[in-house]
Amino acid sequence: MIKIKLMLAVVLSALLSACFPSNDSAITEVLLQGRTMGTTYNIKVVATLSQVESINLQQQIDAALVEVNQQMSTYIKDSEISLFNQSNSTEPVTVSAGFARVLKESIRLGQLSHGKLDITVGPLVNLWGFGPAQRPDVIPSDEVLAEIKNRIGLSNIALVDNQLAKTIPNLHIDLSTIAKGYGVDVVAELIESNGFASYLVEIGGEMRLKGFKRTGELWAIAIEKPLLDPSGEQRAIHQVIIPKNNAVATSGDYRNYFEAEGQRFSHIIDPATGKPINHNLVSVTVIEPSSMTADGLSTALMVMGAEQGMTFAVKNDIAALFISKDENGFNEQFTIKFKQYLK
Repeated sequence: MIKIKLMLAVVLSALLSACFPSNDSAITEVLLQGRTMGTTYNIKVVATLSQVESINLQQQIDAALVEVNQQMSTYIKDSEISLFNQSNSTEPVTVSAGFARVLKESIRLGQLSHGKLDITVGPLVNLWGFGPAQRPDVIPSDEVLAEIKNRIGLSNIALVDNQLAKTIPNLHIDLSTIAKGYGVDVVAELIESNGFASYLVEIGGEMRLKGFKRTGELWAIAIEKPLLDPSGEQRAIHQVIIPKNNAVATSGDYRNYFEAEGQRFSHIIDPATGKPINHNLVSVTVIEPSSMTADGLSTALMVMGAEQGMTFAVKNDIAALFISKDENGFNEQFTIKFKQYLK
């Protein structure tokens, strides 16, 4: 179920064109861009250019994102999560406040979704070639899957305050289903702590918005049509939403996949089967106050499929949009709570 988020949503408010007036005291949408977590970030802050530059806001953001990566990136060998994964000790270890915050929410969402969101499935993701390991030469056998499934499961980790322990020595944690959303929340909170009330933060497709654009309009977001195109060159708008003061996360299986033996294998793994999901749901968009929560929920709903996911979203009062593929094209469903955000 671990996903590598691509740009599944595009911003209608011209994210890629900065508004830098000659007058540094004029209110504008100051654009800040960079790279993090193997992807890009695009941030707009409604302020004057001098306000943003005087506090070195971009340097603050970059430093905060470096810290998030050092806590939760499995691609960094000495990151906090990598050191935990490399250890075979079952004794509790003290983890940072940020790491604990993400773990706590991951465990909550995992329990709420009855294991559909499971941060211990990293070995399965690697087995299918969607993690740091390379793609397998052959499709994993049922015997291999069964062996790896024996060393995953949320019940095998325990978090008490800032003390994290595992009951299986070779258990690994992977937070890529939720860490990017957490990074968005960290940046949004940093921007607000500097006194800015209107902004848009986007990291690899995960977003959080607040306030208004420079023009006084609410931020508008376009949800991408889920076209099967690994290159990402084909893009089209499916739906436009006005999220207001919320975060938006979209999970889909139409960009990151591989084909073998006449089958298409998604990067989203179902913990119950140990295999890539195999249903006609192609994308889920969730709107929540927290990008971290929206990120995790969009993956859990994607694993569930359209029917089970809709039932779960309605029961838990989640604003969710489901796009499925059928013989006639795309079929859209959304919860009543999501309807209020449609443009």
